[in-house]
Amino acid sequence: MTGAAALRLGAFAGALALAFAGAFAIGSAADPVAAADPAKEQPAMSGMSEDGHETGSAEGHGDSGAQPPGLAVSQSGYTLVPATTFFQPKKQENLKFTIQGPDGKPVTQYTKTHEKDLHLIAVRRDLSGFHHVHPTMDSNGTWSIPFTFTAGGTWRLFADFQPAAHGQTLTLGTDVNVSGLYVPVPVSEPASVFSVDGYDVTLAGNPAAGKESALTFTISKGGQPVKDLQPYLGAFGHLVSLRGGDLAYLHTHPAQEAKAGQKGGPGIEFATTFPTAGTYSLFLDFQHAGKVRTAEFTVHVGATGTPIVPPATLPAETPTPGHETTPHGHS
Repeated sequence: MTGAAALRLGAFAGALALAFAGAFAIGSAADPVAAADPAKEQPAMSGMSEDGHETGSAEGHGDSGAQPPGLAVSQSGYTLVPATTFFQPKKQENLKFTIQGPDGKPVTQYTKTHEKDLHLIAVRRDLSGFHHVHPTMDSNGTWSIPFTFTAGGTWRLFADFQPAAHGQTLTLGTDVNVSGLYVPVPVSEPASVFSVDGYDVTLAGNPAAGKESALTFTISKGGQPVKDLQPYLGAFGHLVSLRGGDLAYLHTHPAQEAKAGQKGGPGIEFATTFPTAGTYSLFLDFQHAGKVRTAEFTVHVGATGTPIVPPATLPAETPTPGHETTPHGHS
């Protein structure tokens, strides 16, 4: 190789090295992995105070850019860690998990929210098989509950809690796998009436994306309004809303607080903020005659409002959506 050729080759290699160094510097500054990391702290959409009223905060109430709860397995240094992510269908197993704190150790101290240290929601990814249960914690911070996954497929677990060392409620989510044949259940069409165990539940409201929307559920049985609803988790109703597609989680309670011995109904009103337009599945838990039941609704939420008007008279038999083929669970 001549001296001139060697000189040209050396100059080319030097320019190439500078180009790679510049690209690396730009990529490091942007840190795309960190930017996309859901474990980074994300502001909450909104919360509910212990008396059941929705509260705004510096963490982004009404901030359309904030990530809704339940989409990340880790937030604010707290991580949901299941003991296993593989289960058998229709077989009672011990569902166990821990909440790891910022120090990497299981959290053992919690602040009660809605009368419980922790709420666990399990639902299949097609939004069937809704379960709202309350596991128990041992002295080492391990939560456990006997649980039966009713069908094969991918299930989403949501842990809703407030660590004693943290000032706000967190909702963490993770997927687990249930073996067996997966037969997807289609989401029911929007309807303003749902029937369960002889109860008719009607829904009225005008939900709009990004705004606080009032939703009113009215409960009747045999054509007569139910006026003696019993308190459940400090209220006369408990509402969980899940956004179709990613299962973003909204957890709200009615404005009216309920204490032991009080009677409520037939109407239960909620103030809920749907973060975006889209389809949501709503699960209303209510207690009557000593038993908790769940009414399920599908709601289309538009940018400017989507009126939901119950019928003037209830049909003789309200069709039950397909999701009710898989029973709900409470404990």
